Amino acid sequence: MTDTVVIALPYFFLDAERIAAALGADAVKYTPGVFSVVFGEKKRIIALMSMGIVVRKIAPLLKDKWTDPAVVVVSPDLRYAIPVLGGHHGANELAKELLAIGIQPVITTATESAGRDSVEAIAQRNGLQIVNRDSTRQVNAALLVADVPVHAVQSPGIVIAGPGVSVLVKSGEYSIGVGCRKGVKKEEVIDAIQQALSSLGITGHEVLVYATTVKKLNESGLTDAIKALSGNLIFLDDDTINAQSKKSPSQATRLGLLGVAEPCALAVSKRKELVMEKNVYGRVTVAIAH
Repeated sequence: MTDTVVIALPYFFLDAERIAAALGADAVKYTPGVFSVVFGEKKRIIALMSMGIVVRKIAPLLKDKWTDPAVVVVSPDLRYAIPVLGGHHGANELAKELLAIGIQPVITTATESAGRDSVEAIAQRNGLQIVNRDSTRQVNAALLVADVPVHAVQSPGIVIAGPGVSVLVKSGEYSIGVGCRKGVKKEEVIDAIQQALSSLGITGHEVLVYATTVKKLNESGLTDAIKALSGNLIFLDDDTINAQSKKSPSQATRLGLLGVAEPCALAVSKRKELVMEKNVYGRVTVAIAH
């Protein structure tokens, strides 16, 4: 079983099998409920049928562009491949793969149509992931009219980014929010993070990014600990932290913050779901999201 599927009406199924063979994909016949099944199982979907059928069937299934599968419609005459969902998230590349068997990709996303890279394409090509996903709209709009500078920060490093700056980091599944008392030692932070990860059976290689409040910018124990863990540490401003949904009560309200560990973990996570609410380890607080 692969992460790509070709769905076709019964009278187009031989063509679907040919497409699937070229891509190393699965081929299935269309049924009224087939999209509901494959949406949760596949990352890439090719539909060999009219676009109207596809739009009607996938519309109730859409959740988030960062987690929905890429969907490409291939016209029944096998002339065109049109990304209808997730153009920047795999659909454009999937459509381009079909050019090898004579199917012309029709790309409609603004950056690619103009021959420009998108933030998502840059991240995918380099095996990276975007931490602050809300930034991509502003950055992609800028890419349409001019070159946008790319600054490579070598590890260890600290990044403070505004809303119009996309932060790309190594791939990972989990985001860790960290709070700490003033004057905390590096060893305390490392021990707290390792205890938290161990409690969930997560390794350091699965961590996408670490995040904390910008108020901790000068806490050398915290920054040194993340460097020692070869992690990426993001400092978040108050507005970003306070925009998250409230979870556990926090003493950070005295600082004008909703909290630190939990909202920081949520702010830079992919799915905005806590997998571990904040735990206190001595002078360090840790929460984990994905």
